[in-house]
Amino acid sequence: SQPVYDDRPHMSTYASNGYLVLMPDIVYEPGRPGSSALDDVTAAVQEVIDRGYADPDRIGLQGHSWGGYESSFIVTQTDMFATVVTGAPLTNLMSMYNINYKSSGSGNGPILEWSQGRLGTTPWDDFELFVSQSPIHHAPNISTPFLILHGTADGAVDWNQGLEFYNAARRLEKEVILLSYPGEPHHLAREANQKDFQTRMMQY
Repeated sequence: SQPVYDDRPHMSTYASNGYLVLMPDIVYEPGRPGSSALDDVTAAVQEVIDRGYADPDRIGLQGHSWGGYESSFIVTQTDMFATVVTGAPLTNLMSMYNINYKSSGSGNGPILEWSQGRLGTTPWDDFELFVSQSPIHHAPNISTPFLILHGTADGAVDWNQGLEFYNAARRLEKEVILLSYPGEPHHLAREANQKDFQTRMMQY
């Protein structure tokens, strides 16, 4: 892909700097969005390691938005990665369920029940499911340094989702950095911030 500025890694840039880039497919099991991502991503990475293409001690993981949810969940479940970068992540499915998608004004419930979330139920009908699939409830398990990106004006995933995860990790004395970009939406819009994040992500 052509290198451009925004808030995600561009494959040609990383490939040109000596990285092997892997974009695994995720097959979701209903009710297990985080667990499905964990299973499929770690299996794909292990296959690449087994084939001798990757150094198991120098593998990074990045995701944004729903990918940010997935990378946030994964960092709580495995120490396979040397570092994780997670952008605009859903981290607490209970609190996310009960707030609005600000860009449209509609509630997030349907998104989590039968759209991207694929949970298939409400938190009142299966509270333990929402807990089990929420990264924040597994924060004590984190052993990997990670970086969170979030814009304060995010109209899709509320900025407080990133803040909740950051505060939980800090309270638990995990190694975490929060890059909070004032006034930025779900995807970084200002070129200066795009360049800043690309630089920081590569350094991290």
